[in-house]
Amino acid sequence: MAELGKKNNLTVIKSLDFGVYLDGGDLDEILLPRRYVPEGCTVGDQLDVFVHLDSDDLLIATTDTPKAMVGECAVLKVVEVNQIGAFLDWGLPKDLLVPFGEQQKPMQVGQSYVVYLYIDQASERIAASTKLDKFLGDTSPYFKEQQQVDLLICGRTDLGYKAVVNSSVIGLIFNSEVFKPIQIGQTLKGFIKRIRPDKKLDLCLQLVDRETLDALSEQILTFIKAQGGQTILTDKSSPHEISQQFGVSKSSYKKALGKLYKKRLINIEKQLVSLIKDVPKNG
Repeated sequence: MAELGKKNNLTVIKSLDFGVYLDGGDLDEILLPRRYVPEGCTVGDQLDVFVHLDSDDLLIATTDTPKAMVGECAVLKVVEVNQIGAFLDWGLPKDLLVPFGEQQKPMQVGQSYVVYLYIDQASERIAASTKLDKFLGDTSPYFKEQQQVDLLICGRTDLGYKAVVNSSVIGLIFNSEVFKPIQIGQTLKGFIKRIRPDKKLDLCLQLVDRETLDALSEQILTFIKAQGGQTILTDKSSPHEISQQFGVSKSSYKKALGKLYKKRLINIEKQLVSLIKDVPKNG
């Protein structure tokens, strides 16, 4: 059975001058206009097509792939706002509607937004929403700690950045884990740092294993020695200052300082980190 708003593998059941009809199962026959029909296509062939609604709200297929499908999140640009809502460019001739009731805040022409695509139950049309929390949860049994994931940055809070994880749930990257500039709508690789007792996901942009932590600790030690045995770059410094010097998150830097402190190689004060005096200055 064909699914609206998704890619489908459908069988050609009829060929006419203006296109071919595909077997849509419970959705009945679906037209694939001639301009999308592959050369040499005949009845019985199977085609990968995207099923959507045309400007007359009739089912139609295309071999083009939109920028996002139903059940996915994407960053799409507003091309029009009228009395119905905002319309987004999603790579198909008919623009994608975001009803006013599905807008977190009024959307502006020319601006891009992170949206979730869904089927509107009342109209049975494909639509989009900026109210991601309405469609995506913040817990899932399908992730494990240290797992690499795809992230889509979707919001900012006092604690850090909210991100859609593998197009399925929303997690949080704490400010202390951010070591490079990131923006709303940016896609990047990340990791599940921790699954909290309430099953919510804490995310990070880099994993710090023992080997990486050892290397960072040595780098910090070398830096402090080069600064004459002390530095004002402490565990209270900003993530930006730490990232500028070491290219790591504040969380990783604090772990490395803690490692050096436990080895009694450094003293950590409120505004100063210093070598313990019996540590040789040259290694």
